[in-house]
Amino acid sequence: MKPLWTLLVATTLLGAVEKGPTFPDPVKDSRAVASVAAQTAVVAGGCFWGVEAVFEHLTGVTDVVSGYAGGSQRTAHYSIVGSGVTSHAESVKITYDPSKVSYGRLLKVFFAVAHDPTELNRQGPDEGRQYRSSIFYANDEQKSIAEAYIAQLEKAHVFNRPIVTTVVPLDGFYPAEDYHQNFLAQHPDYPYIVVNDLPKLRALKAEFPELLKK
Repeated sequence: MKPLWTLLVATTLLGAVEKGPTFPDPVKDSRAVASVAAQTAVVAGGCFWGVEAVFEHLTGVTDVVSGYAGGSQRTAHYSIVGSGVTSHAESVKITYDPSKVSYGRLLKVFFAVAHDPTELNRQGPDEGRQYRSSIFYANDEQKSIAEAYIAQLEKAHVFNRPIVTTVVPLDGFYPAEDYHQNFLAQHPDYPYIVVNDLPKLRALKAEFPELLKK
């Protein structure tokens, strides 16, 4: 579980970025093709509890799993990853219908509300490389879309600090322990969730109501 002492500093990091009234759509994106099978995206943006919950609410997303990416299967355990000595990042694997939501649109939500991409090796109250901002691409198309979108956001000065999100190949994704899955839905009153993650859901509903599941 996340230590409750992190709540003391959580609010000092909110509002560290300034986003315009309209967060830009990616200029470069995948095309919607009804016949294409379900696809997956893996991203890391701090504690996976809140990131998972954000993507669970999106139309076209059929499954979201909290887990670890960037390291080996041998070290893909919460107690080890949490020590900060592995190459893992807390991540989520998103399974989605590309005819209903595009890869670029997922990245838009990732950058706009799921996390702060200007924080290096931390996210809110959590510190360490395991909380870094990363996009783990599965193919050249995902790599190209991610790199182009970051360049687009930087050129438009959407954030008031440089984006530090890394775009790296996906070498493996390892699901986290069962008690981490759907954590926000099961523990909406947990103090860490109330302070750090429920605001993300409110922002999602306010900024992107057209993307929400009915």
